[in-house]
Amino acid sequence: MIYLNLLWEFIQIGLFTIGGGYAALPLIKNRIVDINGYISLAEFMDIIAIAESTPGPIAINAATFVGVKTAGILGGLISTIGFVLPSLTIVLILSLLYGKYKELSVIKTTLKTIRPVTLGLIAVAAATIIKLAFLGGQIASIDNIDYVAIGLFAVSLIALRAFKLNPIWIMLGCGGAGLLLYWII
Repeated sequence: MIYLNLLWEFIQIGLFTIGGGYAALPLIKNRIVDINGYISLAEFMDIIAIAESTPGPIAINAATFVGVKTAGILGGLISTIGFVLPSLTIVLILSLLYGKYKELSVIKTTLKTIRPVTLGLIAVAAATIIKLAFLGGQIASIDNIDYVAIGLFAVSLIALRAFKLNPIWIMLGCGGAGLLLYWII
């Protein structure tokens, strides 16, 4: 029964994810953590960290990790298939129709409308990740602010935006610095 539930949940998540992997994270959290309780919020954050650190799209990696954590290897496979199936079907259909109807105003308007909605979904995912990374999921107070995490975030942001360093080197450097700083503290 867990396999059918995972398949159905990830079909729903895959069907309503518009805007890429980060836009799927609030949906995954809602369906898998909040509604079904398959994993805890802390486990979800760990899965996001792992999914972000491994090759491949973050949402597919997250679906796979959630499935494996919940129901083993078969659960991971089923979750991944469930997540990919709606977009695969929709993209196949749209690719057939887009070439023929791309100049219609309703198509242009629809695509223009989807952009800010997608940005909102990504912003919600970012806010959730920031709250958990900087505050441990707690209400903001001076006592539970993780200054090391904020510092690592600032360094990585500056390294990416101002110096345009390779993200792999930034992850390795900040990861090493984080291990050292948390070990010292």
